[in-house]
Parts: sequence; structure tokens; C-alpha cells
Amino acid sequence: METRRKEGAEGRAELRRSDRGVDDEAWMRALLERTPVGVLGTTSGGQPFLNSNLFVYAPEEHVIFIHTAARGRTRDNVERESRACFTAFEMGRVLPADRALEFSTEYGGVVLFGRISVVESEDEAQRALQMLMDKYAPHLRPGSDYEAATPADLKRTSVFKLAIEEWSGKRKQAPRDFAGAYRFDDVRPRDGD
Repeated sequence: METRRKEGAEGRAELRRSDRGVDDEAWMRALLERTPVGVLGTTSGGQPFLNSNLFVYAPEEHVIFIHTAARGRTRDNVERESRACFTAFEMGRVLPADRALEFSTEYGGVVLFGRISVVESEDEAQRALQMLMDKYAPHLRPGSDYEAATPADLKRTSVFKLAIEEWSGKRKQAPRDFAGAYRFDDVRPRDGD
């Protein structure tokens, strides 16, 4: 089932800056596949909580898988309230200007809204954890470079699945020859500098 951004004021994924909106689902999928870290938003008693985490996007199911400790705030929140949101993003160059207020950056991001649940099936949890390994260690193979997750390992972790109901993408890019543009890491002091 394909999900799209809902139009109108009620759509959770509606963008204020529609001029930066991305309707290219292939671009949104690619960003989710290449971005290393995302942020999960859950609530408990009206209090929002964020959890930065590694994740994997499963395009054939249109879901996000993440994992945390077997017990903790994220699991408690998910068990109380299934509504959740998730974002993954990347930063490009800093775009200087003559006035501080006009400085900007290049960026790209995707925001997802949906229902999150604890993966109860051992087979599905095992598959999700292997997908995470394949994303973050594609050069290593289970059985030869490391031992794959075991049933005992599954008891020590919670695997979550966020079923995407709505999503939106947003991007800002400047021309390659934008005067003075630079990468943030290129101007930051390094350890020992």
C-alpha cells in the first residue's frame, strides 16, 4: 500500500514551505535508505519523547524498523500509544549571506507519520535485525564474519515496526557555484587543533 502526503490543513505531513516540498517518492525512499540515523517521536501522558536511533527502511512493506533495549521508555511509550512519527535528514553546505538572518543551509529530510508496534514474531524480529546488519555492515556476512542474532539475543532487545501512513519530503539545494558555500565539517576545529 502506497502512502502519500494528504492535502489540506488536516494532513499531518502538510508542509508550510510547499516550495521546498518533494513529491518524488523515489527520492524519499533513497534518503531513507542512505541516511544512517533517524529520530523517533513517541508520547506518554501528553509528554513527547525523542529517540535517536539506527533504523532500516523496508520499501516492500513501506515500514521502518528500529530496535532498543528489551525494556525502557520507548517500549513503554509504544505499548501505551501506537501513534508515532519519525524523521531522517541530511545537511548539505552552509550558504553564507551578507546578513546573519539570510544565512541558510542545504538540507533534505523525510518526516513519517504512522502506527508503531512491537514486533512479536521471532521470525520478523530476526529478519528486521538482519536488515539492520545488512544496512550498517554490508561488507560483513552472518555465519562467517559474525554470529547472527539468536533467540537469546531477541530476548534482550525490542524490535519496532512503524507502518507509514503519511510522509512528506523537504529539500533545499543551492547552485553548485553558490558564492562562499562550504561544508560545516570543513570549518570545524578537529581534535588536537
